[in-house]
Amino acid sequence: MTPVPPDVRALLARHLPGREARSVVPVGQGLDNVAYEVDGELIVRCAKEPDPEATAAEVAVLAAVAPISPLPVPEVVFSDPAAGVIAYRRLPGRPLNRHPVADPRRLAGPLAAFLGALHAVPPGPLGELVPLDRYPLADLREEAAQAYEAVAAHVPSGHRRLVEDFLAADPPADPLAESPAGARLCHTDLGAEHLLADPVTGTLTGVLDWTDAALTDPAHDFARIHRDLGPEVYELTLARYDGRLDDAVTDRVRFLARCALLEDLAHGLGPGPRRYADAALAHLARTFTG
Repeated sequence: MTPVPPDVRALLARHLPGREARSVVPVGQGLDNVAYEVDGELIVRCAKEPDPEATAAEVAVLAAVAPISPLPVPEVVFSDPAAGVIAYRRLPGRPLNRHPVADPRRLAGPLAAFLGALHAVPPGPLGELVPLDRYPLADLREEAAQAYEAVAAHVPSGHRRLVEDFLAADPPADPLAESPAGARLCHTDLGAEHLLADPVTGTLTGVLDWTDAALTDPAHDFARIHRDLGPEVYELTLARYDGRLDDAVTDRVRFLARCALLEDLAHGLGPGPRRYADAALAHLARTFTG
C-alpha cells in the first residue's frame, strides 16, 4: 500500500469521513500548487501558500464555467479554502505537455469553441470572483529580460539574436491600458500542462487549474496555445474562433507567448521541473519566428 501523505489523509478524514485512501500518488506540481491522485479517481490539489479568498473564488469560477464550457472542467468534490485545497473528480486523458497528440492541428476546433464560450461570459458578475488583470506589457517585457539574463548561457548561440532582438523592441500597444472595456474572462494559463487529451484519439478531455483566471485581454489565452502547440495551431484556432478580437491581437499573442516561454525557461532551469526548460528550448525558434 502506498504511504498516504499526512496532509492528504487529514483532508480526506475531515471532508469525506469514512473515505479511506488505498493509494495517494503525487501527479505534479507547478509554481503554486502540488497535486495528488487518490485511488485513481480523485485529485487533491494543495496550494504551496494558501490564499483562502483565491481558493474560494476558483471554486466559484469553476461552478460558473462548467455549464457553458464545451470542454470538461474539474467537478469540485470538496474545498478547504483555509488550507488552499480543492479536490475534484479525476478527468480522463493525459496532460499534453507529457503526452502530445499525433496531430495537434485537430485540437484547433475544440480550443476555438472553448475560448469562444469562455470569452463570451458576461464580465459583470465575475468582478467579485476574479481580478481585473491590466498588468502593463512593458513590465512583462522587463520581467522576460530579467529571466533571459539569468539563463542566456543555456540558449543555443544561433537563437540568442532572436531573443535579444525581441527584448530590444517596444511592446505592442496594450488595449487595456486606458480602458478595461475589452477585458474578458480568461483562463490565462492555458499551457499544455493544463490541457488534457486522449493520447490515442487526440480528443481534448478537460481544462485544469483555474487558479489564475482573470478578466483580461483574450490574447493571454491564445498566447499559451501559440507557445506550446505552435503558430500553426494558433492560426487554425484563431480562424475558428467566433469571438470579437481586434486586428492587432496576433502581435500581442506573439509578444505574450515569447515572454511566457522565457518565464518557463527560467523556471525549468531554476526551481521547477526540468521539462519546462526542455520544452521552452525545443519551442524557442518557432515561437520567436512564427
